[in-house]
Amino acid sequence: MLIADTGFFYALADRRDRHHARAEEALASVREPLVTTWPVLTETTHLMQLRLGAKVASNFLQVVADGFCAVQAIEAAELPRITVMMKKYANLPMDLADASLVWLAEHLEDGRILSTDQRDFKTYRFKNHKPFKNVLLTD
Repeated sequence: MLIADTGFFYALADRRDRHHARAEEALASVREPLVTTWPVLTETTHLMQLRLGAKVASNFLQVVADGFCAVQAIEAAELPRITVMMKKYANLPMDLADASLVWLAEHLEDGRILSTDQRDFKTYRFKNHKPFKNVLLTD
């Protein structure tokens, strides 16, 4: 499964976003299921509603409900690990959405991600030492 972040989802929805074309190309080339977390969906719909309107945000959620991507639930027992990560990267700072994706990479044992957040996902490490591979913004 390939992890998807807010920036990727937003870029797909907003034709004016500087990463829109790249996001569409990446989506067309993906040959495996996408996965994200509830905090990312919350962040994504908030940004979409704020910048693109409520209809775009609700349409996005319908697409997710129709199977566009899987949504990995995070149990309360995982919150201590997420808290540790947020403290570790407090200088960036790391928000809950990003922490949930680092947790997801640890859960999947795979750090491939679709994200427009180049700075943070170059800095974050899952399992404390493994770097992410940003499939959207490959160098």
